[in-house]
Amino acid sequence: MPQATWYQKRDSKADHLVYLDKSAKELEKLLKGEKTMIIRGAAGRKSPLGGRVKSGDHLYFVETGGNLTVSYKAVVKQVIETDKMTETESIQLVEHYQEYLKLSSNQIKRWAGKKFLCFIEAMGLEPIEPFVYRRESNMDDWVITDDIMTLKAE
Repeated sequence: MPQATWYQKRDSKADHLVYLDKSAKELEKLLKGEKTMIIRGAAGRKSPLGGRVKSGDHLYFVETGGNLTVSYKAVVKQVIETDKMTETESIQLVEHYQEYLKLSSNQIKRWAGKKFLCFIEAMGLEPIEPFVYRRESNMDDWVITDDIMTLKAE
């Protein structure tokens, strides 16, 4: 299946707005350097991000349940996407990367066992001039765009 490339207009790089679990203190763990990886998974027929995250892309973070303020960004160091797995294989892989993920028990329940997993290693976390994300009708926890400023609230 051919992949769309609209999200890679700027030097073959994309910007990603990534929701972090506030109750699991994901942003706090990233800031402290305890956590270096983010996970996404899918129970359906395909990978959750489908090859649309690449090394060098920018990650912008917003917390779930927060005020939609984006204050930090990082760069994608590495992406590991799986083929279809059994539940056991999925659980083992989450356990393998737990040292980098630092998932809460609720997050482990959410992601371990999914048929497809994507592990995104982040580096160079830094503060940015804060802006408020203009959330529209989508319910995605990962938004891909060619320019993060198109998601900024007016």
